[in-house]
Amino acid sequence: MHREASRRDRGGRLSGDVIGAAIEVHRHLGPGLLESAYRRCLVHELRLRGHQVLTEVPLELAYKSLLVGSAYRVDVVVDGCLIVEVKAVAALLPVHEAQLLTYLRLSGKPLGLLLNFGVQLLKDGGIIRLAM
Repeated sequence: MHREASRRDRGGRLSGDVIGAAIEVHRHLGPGLLESAYRRCLVHELRLRGHQVLTEVPLELAYKSLLVGSAYRVDVVVDGCLIVEVKAVAALLPVHEAQLLTYLRLSGKPLGLLLNFGVQLLKDGGIIRLAM
């Protein structure tokens, strides 16, 4: 039980730090850019904050006896345990959440953030936190 609570606390701190980094990027850049620009700036900000960050991480899909290597690419993985999907759209849709849930399930990672830099303010519908 203590280990689970500790993991939740770390996940909360980590997701809070990633959200803080996203807000910093969005505050400087505003909406209207491509996802790739936000992703690169977010990765830079997270590394400045001392996090280990991987990008475009291949994710395999197993179906019965078929293994599809690199079926998907996860935008960002922070400190080996948090998946970040970056969007730059007018509004997040249920399909975006489903995509992140699929990535969490396939990767075995416990926590994910869906960040939409396409909104005027991130706090107004631009952040969704999902846990498995």
